[in-house]
Amino acid sequence: MHLIMILAALAVAWWLRLTSTEPRGTWIQRWQRSLFLFLFPPLLLLMTAIAVLCMGTQGQMLGLQTGWFSYVLTLSYLGIIGILCLKLAWEGWQSVRSARNCPPLNLEGRQVRLLNTGALFAAQIGFWQPELVVSQGLLQTLAPAYLETVLAHEQGHYYYRDTFWFFWLGWIRSCTAWLPNTDALWQELLVLRELRADQWAALQVDPLLLAESLLMVVSTSPVCSEIFCAALDSASSRDRLEERIDALLAQPKPMPKPSFQSWIWVFLAFLPLVTVLLHR
Repeated sequence: MHLIMILAALAVAWWLRLTSTEPRGTWIQRWQRSLFLFLFPPLLLLMTAIAVLCMGTQGQMLGLQTGWFSYVLTLSYLGIIGILCLKLAWEGWQSVRSARNCPPLNLEGRQVRLLNTGALFAAQIGFWQPELVVSQGLLQTLAPAYLETVLAHEQGHYYYRDTFWFFWLGWIRSCTAWLPNTDALWQELLVLRELRADQWAALQVDPLLLAESLLMVVSTSPVCSEIFCAALDSASSRDRLEERIDALLAQPKPMPKPSFQSWIWVFLAFLPLVTVLLHR
């Protein structure tokens, strides 16, 4: 019976990922849809694995006998994704240590880290309390008005805690790379992350100056991990630069806050845990 549960969860996860289509609609509609398709299948698989683990190897479920095979299968799955999480956390800690090795600098009342490179670079690096790292080249090249727009964009990433949440999304990505459209959804979420930070910054500074700053740094920013690093020049969104520029030139609007209804699907992912009550 447990194996039937696992196969059913796999079928639902695979089918949902296959329904992914080209992004359409407003920013918030695209964000909610992409987040659902990215998160719901792995959450469903994880809750199914936890339910099987809780029920153990003895007993029956709906009259069908349980056994060792499904138990060992789910235990192996949980062990693998746990190792992937630890690996990613270690890589993130290495990134944080590298950022903290850069000398501190007070920039317009903000505590930042100075990266000794001529490239134009500014990024939040870390987890819940990321470090803002800016390059010497950025400070020497950009006029104060343009520099202010770059810092506003990075403050948008800090406001939404993008490095923290995308650490967990990156973990889910590594755990479900075998599911259809995982990379496509990941790239869409990265672009939407940048659009959100752009819109947040456009409410604080001149959006035209921000668009010009984006064009300035797009070809010179060094590559960094987009799981631990949130930067104005996101490598994933370079191919969709025109979309970001068009959004900045349009009238900026306050970002809507997600409603309770938009997260109701999270509770559906926990339904496999209800099956524990059927185990005897």
